[in-house]
Amino acid sequence: MAISLKSIDEQVMVITGASSGIGLATAEEAAKCGARVVLAARSGEVIELVASAIEESGGEAVAIVADVSDRAQIERVAEAAVARFGRIDTWVNNAGLSIYGRIEEVSDADSRRLFDVNFWGVVNGSLVALPYLKRDGGALVNVGSEVSEAVVPLQGIYAASKHAVKGFTDALRIELELEEAPVSVTLIQPTAVDTPFPQHAKNYMDKEPKLPTPMIDPSRVAAAICDAAADPTRADKVGAMATVNTAVAKFLPALGDKLSALQAERQLYDEAPRRPEGTLYEPGGEGRVRGTGGREAA
Repeated sequence: MAISLKSIDEQVMVITGASSGIGLATAEEAAKCGARVVLAARSGEVIELVASAIEESGGEAVAIVADVSDRAQIERVAEAAVARFGRIDTWVNNAGLSIYGRIEEVSDADSRRLFDVNFWGVVNGSLVALPYLKRDGGALVNVGSEVSEAVVPLQGIYAASKHAVKGFTDALRIELELEEAPVSVTLIQPTAVDTPFPQHAKNYMDKEPKLPTPMIDPSRVAAAICDAAADPTRADKVGAMATVNTAVAKFLPALGDKLSALQAERQLYDEAPRRPEGTLYEPGGEGRVRGTGGREAA
């Protein structure tokens, strides 16, 4: 079945993890393009402020506090979207976190919590969204990573969760094709993005974490998500390094292992951790799109 998607200015878009980083950038970009946006995140005050700013600028937005690891809370997000706007055209599963630490050091509880957010959050959002998307046609956009195919040291559990997101997304896409459902399923795979990602991660290391350069601007990922919402797209690797790193991991895996190992020291500042607990269990509340202020992003 050919899938037909509405233009962004005609859409109702649900975005999880909308209080910072890629999610916040996507909410602002989609609203600027005319979409009615539903913002979901744990940081209630932040998304309320974002929704208010969008409406003051002439857009339409609603904010719903939700933890993506809880299916019932995600169901309430969908219900609120339909109650306010009548339907859902695009659902963006963006919420995600990381843990910096060697796999042997990370506790089982922290690893499970990360999977609850990064993997089960995508499963919950997808399964809640599908009945609405199937009814009217629409787009499901899951935010993975270049480490959905490659890996990075000191973030092994994060890489494993993003591999799981890719496997789930690919399998779901095939099942929807089998039933000829009018739903586009996209996996977005960005390279390192200039967001507060390292500061939100739980940190087992003795130094402050960072992302290796080159980083890309969050607006590039937001644009890719909005493009996928309006134009059926199987997958989109955002940033040249995402294409390079996944290709090396696939076709030259031994070389990829050696190159990835070199990234370990490039993920740490030479200073003590600022907030080692991160936002794994508690929301951040800063409401920032960028992490470095754009100094290192392209």
